[in-house]
Amino acid sequence: MRVNERVVSDPEFPVRQGIDRVSVDGESPAVAVARVIIMLNKPRGLLTTAKDEKARATVYRCLAGAGLPWLAPAGRLDKASEGLLLFSNDPAWNAAITERGPRKTYHVQIDRPPDAALLKSLVQGVTVDGELLRARQAKTLRVGVKYAWLSIELDEGRNRHIRRLLGAFDIEVMRLIRVAIGALQLGSLGKGEWRLLKPEDLKALEV
Repeated sequence: MRVNERVVSDPEFPVRQGIDRVSVDGESPAVAVARVIIMLNKPRGLLTTAKDEKARATVYRCLAGAGLPWLAPAGRLDKASEGLLLFSNDPAWNAAITERGPRKTYHVQIDRPPDAALLKSLVQGVTVDGELLRARQAKTLRVGVKYAWLSIELDEGRNRHIRRLLGAFDIEVMRLIRVAIGALQLGSLGKGEWRLLKPEDLKALEV
């Protein structure tokens, strides 16, 4: 593929629709495709990347054979995390969601019952490796004898944010599920399933 006469092999290379000239194999310029945005319920154990040097399974396994145009993830979930993940073929939209996007809500299973002091500390934040990590909101969903589920809301997303934040208090994350981005809910979408976003979904994302 050539973009403005430059050879490009990176499938995630950003292209500005209506500005950049794109051609494939020297043929006539490629016709711009319509914007496609989907949501996926990412299963645990998959990497959020197009290609892995160790040939590990990626989220694109869930999209194989769907007949979709090339889509790039808008944000990330680490291998051990699961839940709501967005994809689009619009680099500008992806950047808006990733850099200036709405709050994100997670349900997190931890290895002990929390107390009010912990929840307060998560919101106040703690410095880890020179970064201030904190939650916008943290509350208890349910408590067992040896574990609990928390609802944690972030208004920014740093690398392994929640795991590092809880780790600073010697708390182990047993499961981490992103359940919402803005007002867009994961809902009943099954593990590994995806669907196209509707106009009302885009409005719920506040972008």
